[in-house]
Amino acid sequence: MNGPVLRRLMSRPPPGHSSLPVGRPPLTSDATPDQGRPWAGVRFLVTEAGTAVPRVGYRGPIRGRPPLPSVSSMIEVSHLTKRYGAATAVDDVSFRVEAGRVTGFLGPNGAGKSTTMRMILGLDRPSAGTALVDGQPYARLASPLTAVGAMLDARSVHPGRTARAHLRAIADTHRLPRSRVEEVLRLTGLTEVARRRAGTFSLGMGQRLGIAAALLGDPGTVLLDEPVNGLDPEGVIWIRSLARRMAAEGRAVLISSHLMSEVAQTVDHLVVLGAGRVLADAPLQQVLAAADGAVVRIRSAALGDLLAPLATAGAATSRTGPQDAEVTGLDAEAIARIAAGRGVVLSGLTTVERSLEDAYLALTADSAQYRSAPVASATTTTSEETR
Repeated sequence: MNGPVLRRLMSRPPPGHSSLPVGRPPLTSDATPDQGRPWAGVRFLVTEAGTAVPRVGYRGPIRGRPPLPSVSSMIEVSHLTKRYGAATAVDDVSFRVEAGRVTGFLGPNGAGKSTTMRMILGLDRPSAGTALVDGQPYARLASPLTAVGAMLDARSVHPGRTARAHLRAIADTHRLPRSRVEEVLRLTGLTEVARRRAGTFSLGMGQRLGIAAALLGDPGTVLLDEPVNGLDPEGVIWIRSLARRMAAEGRAVLISSHLMSEVAQTVDHLVVLGAGRVLADAPLQQVLAAADGAVVRIRSAALGDLLAPLATAGAATSRTGPQDAEVTGLDAEAIARIAAGRGVVLSGLTTVERSLEDAYLALTADSAQYRSAPVASATTTTSEETR
């Protein structure tokens, strides 16, 4: 079969099917009308990048299979375990990524996040347990690209292909129209560089191309591993807005990241892994509330007259300067009342809320596999060099 004929066949959906899922408008830079049901019945292999391609010998859709039940977009991980010899990378992990919310997937290096995501996408076989997407193992999804979009490694692109050619090759595996390729190029801001070879892309541009590939099938479930890696501030804000928008449209979104400040502004729910186990699976605000209480910083010329009464009231105090201290266990109002009762004038009273980074470090304190040596202060280093 010659090239032009093959291209025509690959770009044409099977009879009775068009290309994009029903139930919501396709995710584009400007929303367009719904375009019908995805074609179904094809068996796929999954590449290392999480992209599905038809198995060798594909002859068209399988006839006579009953339609799959309608299930809300969701990832469900149940008692998932992965062992490599005597080492256990993932240990009895269970959680759900539900439609309509952004779930943050956190953990130290070596915690098992990447292994878990690979098992969800069928790239690694679990030693025990299950990982389902829309109620099915990934390998049994009739149209994987329209069910779940994933970016695990944005570098998994042939460096000699242009951005447009890369996306068209993926689109052809699912009979997606060429117009959809142009839509995701616009959505990710790559239209102007669509003819450039991927090997010439910067790290941030490569991330955008990986995200474009993940969104190509307009999936109901999206997995993004470190999506803001290499992006400039505008790109970081765009990813945040995109994730929130996808959740608002009813999609299930799972984002793995080490940037705590960005996660705190993006996600609704957190799953935290440590040493292969689930350390937390709760709404963001609940995780923050479970961390140690807020710190209140106080300043007073008569600080010494106040610390003992605060300790008697149940507070823990830590002196940070001649007139400064940090207090936990009491809020600012209670501290002000005690100070007023003792006749102590406060020249500073500031509440510092615990951040997601604080909560994360407290959760994973005993689970970090790789620990850096403490960095000596500049003063210490200078005095040692002088000697």
